[in-house]
Amino acid sequence: MSRTETGLPTALPEDWREGHFALRAEGPDGPLVLALAGGRAYDMTPAFATASAWLNAPDPVGAIAARGRPIELQVEALLAGSGPLTLLAPFDLQALKACGVTYVRSMIERVIEERCRGDATQAEGVRAEFRAIIGEDLTALRPGSPEAMRLKENLIARGWWSQYLEVGIGPDAEIFTKGQPLSAVGSGARIGIHPGSAWNNPEPEVVLAVSGEGRIVGAALGNDVNLRDVEGRSALLLGRAKDNNAACAIGPAIRLFDAGFTLEDIRRAEITLDIEGTDGFTLSERGAVGSISRDPAELVGQLVNPHHQYPDGAAFFLGTPFSPSKDRDAAGMGFTHHIGDRVRIASPRLGALANVVDRTDACPPWRFGLGALMANLARRGLLTA
Repeated sequence: MSRTETGLPTALPEDWREGHFALRAEGPDGPLVLALAGGRAYDMTPAFATASAWLNAPDPVGAIAARGRPIELQVEALLAGSGPLTLLAPFDLQALKACGVTYVRSMIERVIEERCRGDATQAEGVRAEFRAIIGEDLTALRPGSPEAMRLKENLIARGWWSQYLEVGIGPDAEIFTKGQPLSAVGSGARIGIHPGSAWNNPEPEVVLAVSGEGRIVGAALGNDVNLRDVEGRSALLLGRAKDNNAACAIGPAIRLFDAGFTLEDIRRAEITLDIEGTDGFTLSERGAVGSISRDPAELVGQLVNPHHQYPDGAAFFLGTPFSPSKDRDAAGMGFTHHIGDRVRIASPRLGALANVVDRTDACPPWRFGLGALMANLARRGLLTA
């Protein structure tokens, strides 16, 4: 386990030598696509050029031994940011897609944002009023079911229906574009909060690696950084609340599905969130992926189908099982980030994603897009017809 500039550990899982992983790193000549298998490292770049091409292969795990080039890689130095390579987000050409309101807790918090119109001072009162109407436990409610539709009718009659409840308990999931391909940052990088936001939070999530055919081939950890006051003013500002410089972090690597790690491990996974502020504030929370209201396979079916295609694949955020609400600056004000917050998101089979919070305009600007990647790969002779 090593430490990045966050001051918090970024790490692969303890059993990483028994699994298969996809990761990306910046080398002297440009991005590299790397694999870890059986504790050994392989360069996949000469065979595939991009992570997208590799993960779209019929058998990404089998391709490691068949087409990977064995290399010497100091894994601990890479994670610590002290070696010759810099860790990147493990996705490149894939679409960055995300689900919202897939957990009861996050659904309630989205409704609160909407009712408060982005004013955090009203949150606690609205939270109590809403829970008094719906009760404490909606975890057994299946979205789109007759029971969910009866609850919908009851809430409409009480004047409490919301667009967030529509996607939270209705038949159709919320799926949105988090950012553009290549815009995500990796573990150890700074993550961005817009300086105009006064109410915001991390959103720790599992990120599925989905092939262009809709196969789930692996999973990573992600932080869908969110501006609660912006989205609370209007859901039409979702893009402004979500798609900002350095506001999407994924890492440290994609754990590929194999005989020892499957989608069932994701369903049973638990995510932990730890935040350390320079003001002495600390927060630790846990969330079960399995408390999700729609199965991950069902969500992928709503993402990729005859009506929607992503030929380069997708990095697919499943939604967050919790939204931090611990008071920080004043009673009843809930949580919001401060510059310098150290954020660590972890899960035993996926490792730890660690980032430090900064202003969006102070984080390194995103300059390396699809055109730059294609030009770089062409210069290195890695593009083939």
